[in-house]
Amino acid sequence: MILAAGALAQIMAAAGVDQATAGPAAFRGDDPVLPTPFLMGTAGAAALAAVSLSAAEIWRLRGGGEQRVAMDARRGAMALRTNKYLRLDGQPLEMAWDPLSGFHRTADGWIQLHCQFPHFRDGVLRVLGCKPETEAASAALRAWRSQDFEDRMAGEGLPAFKLRSRREWRDHPQGIAVAGLPLMEIIKIGDSAPVPLPAADRPLSAIRALDLTRVIAGPTAGRTLAEYGADVMRVGAAHLPTIAPLVMDTGHGKRAADVDLREPAGHERLRDLIRGADIFSQSYRPGSLAARGFGPDDLHALRPGIICVSLSAWSHAGPWASRRGFDTLVQCATGLSDEQGAAGGPQHLPGSPLDYITGYLGAFGAMTALARRARDGGSYLVRVSLAQSANWLDNLGRTRDAAAARQVADPGCEDIADLLMTSKTPWGVLSHMKPLTDLSETPPRWGRPAVPLGTHPAFWE
Repeated sequence: MILAAGALAQIMAAAGVDQATAGPAAFRGDDPVLPTPFLMGTAGAAALAAVSLSAAEIWRLRGGGEQRVAMDARRGAMALRTNKYLRLDGQPLEMAWDPLSGFHRTADGWIQLHCQFPHFRDGVLRVLGCKPETEAASAALRAWRSQDFEDRMAGEGLPAFKLRSRREWRDHPQGIAVAGLPLMEIIKIGDSAPVPLPAADRPLSAIRALDLTRVIAGPTAGRTLAEYGADVMRVGAAHLPTIAPLVMDTGHGKRAADVDLREPAGHERLRDLIRGADIFSQSYRPGSLAARGFGPDDLHALRPGIICVSLSAWSHAGPWASRRGFDTLVQCATGLSDEQGAAGGPQHLPGSPLDYITGYLGAFGAMTALARRARDGGSYLVRVSLAQSANWLDNLGRTRDAAAARQVADPGCEDIADLLMTSKTPWGVLSHMKPLTDLSETPPRWGRPAVPLGTHPAFWE
């Protein structure tokens, strides 16, 4: 079992940061905070502390003084499930779970379906040849072997994965590929002159970030950058499906614009935005944007000094690098869901730890690269993935009494009221989690409320 200070040291080492020069972080509390033996509070606290330390370093580069960084396991755990505590005009606003999504028995085990987008659901029903009913889908899946169905879905470009044990994941070619990677990477991809950071009132003042991400992990990275003053523009497209509660959860502090990359005018508009940006964050499958002319080398050519953040499901390595994946599916395939459920059948962890950890690491990596750009110049690529975060969480260890940890009460809104705030949004009054990172002199805050996608024009002001 690794405590938060040790987990933070692992993050800093993976990023090539000397923690002795980054400064100390004070931690309080311990797991279990949530009903799981996995160290979600420890992992979240360490990831948030890394974000705070990187913001403090940028503040020093701007001429600011030393800052105190403090975190606790309770806030760390809550940071890995912020979408659970949304309320709109006083009513719960949790993400709706499609009836077909989740675990289903097969002829030899379990498979997990992810039908949160209509085209995923339609694809599952087409392969199964059944009515759009949970019972019909479950009955059809019992005729399939888990591996055969996973392979068929992969061939269709659809996300579904068999339940694996921890050992099965570690013996799988994709598990072996991910095990060979560090938790995260920050790679210099091109030369450019240093870009000094002038004095300002917030660590990321005047830093522009393009957020071409969806669902949770990538948007969380952008939300975190906005907490420290970055001008973040979420770039989507009207034809892409979205999940409204997640837009609300991760949209704080951002502008939101649409750019259609199916059209030449959309390509030109995005190029113009890139020329004025400092950070370009994307969470499409590896190679997808590069095929459209927006790979890291293309971005460096357009904007020397750009910080490219790439968030993916399965990493850039291994046979699954181009496959779709989401937090729950990665939990399923890596053994986390198998262990969380124990003898009672597979269960997901109480939150979306892989998504949020990956998002915070993406923001941490972006800020670390910004500091390097200020000192040494250069363009940088930050690579993180849900699978790498899953391995890290797994390797942190477990609580001392796994059975007791599973019986911990699951905190409701009334239990974390001190961590909530309200914002007036176009949807109504939204109750949501406050920024949970912490700096003594420049506390994080959002300068604007979340808004629907496509609200703003795709231009820098």
